Amino acid sequence: MKSFQDTYQERVNRAAEAKQKALDLLKARPAVDEATLAARREAAAAREAAQAEKREARKAAQAAKAEAAAQVAEATAPPTEEERKAARDARYAARKNRK
Repeated sequence: MKSFQDTYQERVNRAAEAKQKALDLLKARPAVDEATLAARREAAAAREAAQAEKREARKAAQAAKAEAAAQVAEATAPPTEEERKAARDARYAARKNRK
């Protein structure tokens, strides 16, 4: 970059030259051979299979966690009317025995 006093046309020309240079470098790259391309596709398929397996394992773990939470919620259900009455009667009896 020469200086900030360049003309507009000089800046446009430098930009075009840089663009052409980048395009030439891109065109100069060797083409990907079929063996490398097949290896990349195989690796991508393996990676996708591993991710799918991981997703399934995560879903199974979440389902098991939800089932465990449901069992805990069921086990800690609020007491029924009969259970509350029995607990109340036990408290009354304990209080009566203390006197």
